[in-house]
Amino acid sequence: MAENESSNFIYKFIDEDLEAKRWGERVATRFPPEPNGYLHIGHAKSICLNFGIARDYKGSCNLRFDDTNPAKEEQEYVDSIMEDVLWLGFKWDNLYFASDYFDKLHDFAIKLIREGKAYVCDLTADEIREYRGTLTTPGKESPYRGRSVEENLDLFYRMGKGEFPDGSRVLRAKGDMASGNLNMRDPVMYRVLTATHHRTGDKWCIYPMYDWAHGQSDAIEGITHSICTLEFEDHRPLYDWFLAQLGEEFPTPPRQIEFARLNLSHTVLSKRKLIELVKDSYVDGWDDPRMPTISGFRRRGFTPESIRDFAGRIGVAKKDSLVDYALLEHCLREDLNKRAERRMAVLHPLKVVITNYPEGETEHFECVNNPEDESAGTRMVPFSRELYIERDDFMEDPPKKFFRLGPGREVRLRSAYFITCEKVVKDADGELVELHCTYDPESRGGASPDGRKVKATLHWVSAAHAVDATVRLYDRLFTEENPGVEKDGISYLDKMNPDSLTELEGCKVEPSLSKLSPEERVQFERLGYFVADRREHSAEKPTFNRVTTLRDAWAKISGK
Repeated sequence: MAENESSNFIYKFIDEDLEAKRWGERVATRFPPEPNGYLHIGHAKSICLNFGIARDYKGSCNLRFDDTNPAKEEQEYVDSIMEDVLWLGFKWDNLYFASDYFDKLHDFAIKLIREGKAYVCDLTADEIREYRGTLTTPGKESPYRGRSVEENLDLFYRMGKGEFPDGSRVLRAKGDMASGNLNMRDPVMYRVLTATHHRTGDKWCIYPMYDWAHGQSDAIEGITHSICTLEFEDHRPLYDWFLAQLGEEFPTPPRQIEFARLNLSHTVLSKRKLIELVKDSYVDGWDDPRMPTISGFRRRGFTPESIRDFAGRIGVAKKDSLVDYALLEHCLREDLNKRAERRMAVLHPLKVVITNYPEGETEHFECVNNPEDESAGTRMVPFSRELYIERDDFMEDPPKKFFRLGPGREVRLRSAYFITCEKVVKDADGELVELHCTYDPESRGGASPDGRKVKATLHWVSAAHAVDATVRLYDRLFTEENPGVEKDGISYLDKMNPDSLTELEGCKVEPSLSKLSPEERVQFERLGYFVADRREHSAEKPTFNRVTTLRDAWAKISGK
């Protein structure tokens, strides 16, 4: 078994194959996405698994685009997938496209026709489905199954020349119409499709089906282990059968191994549903920070390290299960706690005037950037007579267990002074406008001058130096744990969280935050982890997304 790798059934299969020297000492995997959408967190699990196997066994991993359906595929998706794989921290050994093999696949199809193993069928899609039968009833043969080799060759060549309309004819393999596996009942290999391909243009008007293209593409590339999700388990006999028909081409075909796909709570990972969310503007694009896409997690502020850690923790299994989103957030918090520098920001500002502090004076306090990392150093934060604190940190009539600021109460300002609230100022409508406080000059740096204790330490920002910022507070996109389960006419769209995004304008942040680069992550003290938005943040208009709160639900659940 590969060194430093926790045991799982996929590694055991690979170890068995290496011991049997099925491919010598070689291990080769691939990650084969279809470029018809952006990758999501489920794909991240597959990426980590396939590239991780190659790393652990000192093998290779290809990135291959399964671009066999030009009606749904775009170059935009190809570019985004490549960017996502690199961002996650992986580099492919070779970059391929299924379209690289269109000529070879066509030649293989001709070979099967010549050997009487494939035929051109004129049945409609509905008729093919009807003839195929059910799990409890055998199928019946197509009336076109008995066509001669010559007729099939002629029709297939004419299909390729564009002589027939879309959907009028398909090429099918001669399987077993009585097989208990529906996939083996004369599977479709090619269909007529008039569409411009993003790479081959208008060269082809017939395109291979996934089941025909996938196994042959693996074999052409010399893949040893084809790692797939469980929905392809029933397709494995067909995968093996097609390769067996080309035995002289591929004497040692790849081995397909299936694992359970990722199901994450409070999300949907169905590509159809994700496309619907984007196309119908329920979200702001594929990289909306509420989306479970890799680009959405990246814009939200997740780190590639946290996603890789999450993939490693959930491991691989042969049975589907629902993973709690809280575990993903736990992995993120553990990572950000170590790497994110601390800053002060006030999201709901309330002005505080320190009446006994000299007017026009400014001093600076040294603040630790990250108590978990001494090498992060310190920064100087300006302090003046007028400050902002969080509105929630003051109550005019505080309950017994409220220890923050109130009339006559004393609190500590982080790294600065003790202050005491002396006066509450309201407007004509009785709305709170500002607080008048006094400070203890002997408590500089937040130290108690005479040993007296205060029960609360508040963050703050100097009003004279504060920078206005936009802050977006993101929450889960769906209110239910498993929104993809639809019944009683209730759609997953009916389960969307109306409070998944709260946008705050006029937040006050310390000046250093305007200097952050897009995608730079920090902890707003006492508030959570935030990231400078990769699309909209600038020094002129600082814009931050909340990555996650400080409270760790998973640690509480798991007892860690």
